[in-house]
Amino acid sequence: MIIGLLTAVAASACYGTGSVLQAVGSRKSARREAAKASTTGVTQHGGPSLSSTAKAAVTWEFMVGTVLDFIGFGLGALAARLLPLFLSQTVISANLVITAVLSIKLLNIRLTRPEWTSIAVVCSALVLLATSAGPEGGGDTPITTHWWLLVASVVIIGGGTLIVRLLGGRAAILAGLLSGLGFGALGVGVRVLNGIDPFHLPSLLGDPALYAILVAGIGGMYLHTVALQIGSVNGATAALVVGETVVPGILGVLWLGDSSRPGFAWVAVLGFLVAVAGAVAVAWFGEPEPEPGATDADGSAPETAATPADSAHRAAA
Repeated sequence: MIIGLLTAVAASACYGTGSVLQAVGSRKSARREAAKASTTGVTQHGGPSLSSTAKAAVTWEFMVGTVLDFIGFGLGALAARLLPLFLSQTVISANLVITAVLSIKLLNIRLTRPEWTSIAVVCSALVLLATSAGPEGGGDTPITTHWWLLVASVVIIGGGTLIVRLLGGRAAILAGLLSGLGFGALGVGVRVLNGIDPFHLPSLLGDPALYAILVAGIGGMYLHTVALQIGSVNGATAALVVGETVVPGILGVLWLGDSSRPGFAWVAVLGFLVAVAGAVAVAWFGEPEPEPGATDADGSAPETAATPADSAHRAAA
């Protein structure tokens, strides 16, 4: 249990730091597009185009953040095998706290009192969850459920990408939520994956859960990048928290046999609900406007809560 918790905390730190660095890279890329008065960076609906997302992905900040995401993925996968999903996913989702704190320095965001209160609520909920968690259930499930997981991953990522592109600049929170659902599917896939213990390559390659992990992981990362480009880093991350925590936690209990300590079920339920509520509160309160004269870490004015289309319009004016 202790090793699993430490692994989940380390994964959370990697994800939180990576999110902020990716946001810095995404906003730097958006400013460059705006400075050139480029209209190729946005779709007709005001959202970022595939080319603008690709340009954001090659900034050094974004690449370092992506490396941290991969490290976090490995640590998170290990935590998902060692802890109940409702605990591992929630601890990993606490990267929201790290994201919020680092964004103060790197994105010049000033958190409001309600946001700090919401973050404290999330931390308190994690204590409740850690106290109540019992042994994790098994990962042995019928192969048909692995196929259903793959189908669900394709629907979430494929359908979600289409909807987000149609909504454009209004889709920040939805993109964050869908990316969270993708990461949640990834966590479930890691838990049920065949051919890991003991290692058996043919079983691993023949398991649909492996391909669900790939679809959900890559698609979730893309949708998270879009969310960071068009909306609040804290709001997008909070929506991600809800997506990657609620569904996997419920599936872990109903499908995989995860449980709490005897007599602590009510504590687990309370902690879970409070953690989700705290994350939603951060998304609801959003990101305050930058103070006059504030600059990002690279010395330029921050682009908080502005879409690439807004930036391009201002540059053209």
